[in-house]
Amino acid sequence: MLTGKQKRYLRSQANQLKPIFQVGKDGVNENMVVQIEEALEKRELIKVSVLQNCMEDKDVVAEQISTSANAELVQVIGNNIVLYKESLENKQIKLP
Repeated sequence: MLTGKQKRYLRSQANQLKPIFQVGKDGVNENMVVQIEEALEKRELIKVSVLQNCMEDKDVVAEQISTSANAELVQVIGNNIVLYKESLENKQIKLP
């Protein structure tokens, strides 16, 4: 689990990131989760955008993705979800 201080730090780091995944009307599927896990292993911190045509609530989508990918949900802001997962081989982010 992340502390409040760590979440604040990660939010500041995610500020300049662009979303690299989009959740559309089909919602979250297994293939997307696999790709998100791979991206988290490479980058540790990613943004996922929930499109307007997504049938599910963005908070539900955030919970589904973070649970399926074993990632920490840092923040849901607007239609963007910020996820963090410590990388096993490409450790870049040093948490406070």
